[in-house]
Amino acid sequence: MPVTDPISDMLTRIRNAVMVRHDTVSIPKSGTKAAIAQILKEEGFIEGFDIDDEASAQGAIVVKLHYREENESAITGLKRVSRPGLRVYVKKGEIPRYYGGLGVAILSTSRGLMTGAKARLEGVGGELMCYVW
Repeated sequence: MPVTDPISDMLTRIRNAVMVRHDTVSIPKSGTKAAIAQILKEEGFIEGFDIDDEASAQGAIVVKLHYREENESAITGLKRVSRPGLRVYVKKGEIPRYYGGLGVAILSTSRGLMTGAKARLEGVGGELMCYVW
């Protein structure tokens, strides 16, 4: 069955894996999902990810989740903002600071996917993809 919102599917798979304390989660591969996984790795929400081209015809991204002491996940929550039915765009001066700066806003800009803080530094706006905290 085709997925109408692949980014939302990725975030839901990660959210579900965190809730049941899995070590890894497999996600169908795409360039945008790999870029989001790279941002999550740079921000310390996941330990890393591998791209497995032999998993299926499309390939898969295997995300290794990060847990702190006492089995507490680094990812507390994920929220999809812009979706196929309602796109949300922000200007460079309107980029939100989620959770008072503790969370990360991920934007799709003309210079690629980046965090809200990096987009603010570069002075670009774009589509507000999701929040991670």
